[in-house]
Amino acid sequence: MKNTFLILFLLCFLTGCHHQKLTHKETVTAYYKAFDSGNYTEIRTLIDDTLTVTAGAYVTPYTHESFYTFFKWDSIFKTSYTIVELEEKSDHIMATVASKSLRYAFLKNNPLTCRFTITFNSGKISRIESGECAGADWNIWEKERDSLVDWIKTNHPKLDGFINEMTMDGAIRYLQAIELYETNKNAP
Repeated sequence: MKNTFLILFLLCFLTGCHHQKLTHKETVTAYYKAFDSGNYTEIRTLIDDTLTVTAGAYVTPYTHESFYTFFKWDSIFKTSYTIVELEEKSDHIMATVASKSLRYAFLKNNPLTCRFTITFNSGKISRIESGECAGADWNIWEKERDSLVDWIKTNHPKLDGFINEMTMDGAIRYLQAIELYETNKNAP
């Protein structure tokens, strides 16, 4: 009996029952696939205990719990992610990612293709810095956003503030605002 157990243990060990460490490229690919499939459990295994996301002057540190709140917000817009290019540098990955969403469609920048610098801590994603978004038209983005915010403030003040509420409820209100705006903006 002892020999059978020992043989099974050795067989399991030799055939790779242990986790293999992912390369940085594999980690980034798995991260975007998990986002695309709505698998936060997988995302959690790929990100460090603290994840810092930067976009321009905005720097947002996330814990697993606060990033889950962001994940739920993003999922309401039915965002999909396609990796266009991955380039490995010595200590980070340069990723070009095309994102499509209901929000980007409304803001007339769908897909939104951006370049990100992704850095790691002990093999896990610890920082995502947004870089250039080739082809993005920020003037149209701002015009559409401001028109929506102003129209909602005037016509549906109970929804006002949706633009800054990065929660699942905030995203739901954002979509409600878009629907009301698109349905009624030209009504007398």
